[in-house]
Amino acid sequence: MSTSLKELQDWYRSQCNEDWEHSFGVKIETLDNPGWTVTVDLTETNVQDKPFESYSCGAIANDLTEDQDWIVCKVEERKFKGAGGPAKLEEIIATFLAWAKSGA
Repeated sequence: MSTSLKELQDWYRSQCNEDWEHSFGVKIETLDNPGWTVTVDLTETNVQDKPFESYSCGAIANDLTEDQDWIVCKVEERKFKGAGGPAKLEEIIATFLAWAKSGA
């Protein structure tokens, strides 16, 4: 298991308080262009109001013949939202974790 995935599991577990996990959580899904999305609910966490500078790199691919080396991460509506090409899942998770742990 990757270090980022283990750290994400640990972060999730640390939020669980017999209430938070019933309404909020973490979603990892696939995109059809192809790629990944990661959504992390920040409500009722210690980072819910923490500033995040949006990050993007590369151009979003529209099909398999285009460059798939892209990533976009932002926080809006108290959710961390990351998306990226098919090889960017770990980088999306690592971006969230680095931000969530910084200045903690």
